[in-house]
Amino acid sequence: MSSSRPARLFALTSVTAAFALVLTGCGGGNTAGETGGKINVVASTDVWGSVLAAIGGNDVKVTSIIHAPQADPHSYETTPEDAVAAQEAQLTLANGGGYDDFFGKLADQATNARKLVAVDIGATGDENEHVWYSFAAVEKVADQVATDLGQIRPAEAQTFTGNAAAFKAKVADLRTKVEQAGAAHPDTKVLSTEPVAHYLLASAKLTDATPKDFSAAIEQESDVPAAALAAVDQLVSAKQVKFVVNNAQTETAVTKQVVDNAKKAGLPVVDVTETLPAGATDYISWMTSQVDALSGALNS
Repeated sequence: MSSSRPARLFALTSVTAAFALVLTGCGGGNTAGETGGKINVVASTDVWGSVLAAIGGNDVKVTSIIHAPQADPHSYETTPEDAVAAQEAQLTLANGGGYDDFFGKLADQATNARKLVAVDIGATGDENEHVWYSFAAVEKVADQVATDLGQIRPAEAQTFTGNAAAFKAKVADLRTKVEQAGAAHPDTKVLSTEPVAHYLLASAKLTDATPKDFSAAIEQESDVPAAALAAVDQLVSAKQVKFVVNNAQTETAVTKQVVDNAKKAGLPVVDVTETLPAGATDYISWMTSQVDALSGALNS
């Protein structure tokens, strides 16, 4: 799901109206602060919410605005409940890069919150906004979250720093694992139905052989040029790629055809997602399953 898709409308519920309701119900008081002794933190998606939870531990109450696998950040409509969460937030974490524009508008209402944006913190220098697949970017976000939480609650600053260090050690293990998997299979080409796992493939030093015209059309939700589709069919049917990386959350007739053709050709299909899939509880376990799937496909 890319910010370049013009067909998707950012139809947002009026946050101002939502806050009017909130203020009416609360008598106009400022409810920003803590709940049950916990720091209120709000993330645009459950991916970043899980990072906040890992660093904040028992000292934070995490609200992830998008927390369902079928939800799309590009067309998400905010609710009065989202407005309440934003108003009470002491720290917000957005993805940025045009991926979750709805959240920027929401976070603007969090007048008492520290506001973090993963794309800005990670600074990959790449136009791909799916920065949660960049392990280096995630580590930088973890450090910044620990710093900001420590400033909100100085007495627990060392706890947050320790949590970040433990989290980053696990992320580093993931990076090592995917790098080693890729190193064992140099010059490997793969095909992607959508460039969601761009940074993961880059970590493994795999070559994404997907025709640019194909990727652009899928990203923009436009018709795939016949020549690009023919090129993709050839890559799959002739097994000129090792496996297909599929964004399992945004299936179209074309991407379904690619996946079906890959399976018929005996090529592995590695599913990736943009938010935590059903059953996943945290960033590390979710990303581990995807790294394992990629490693398995390389070794098939």
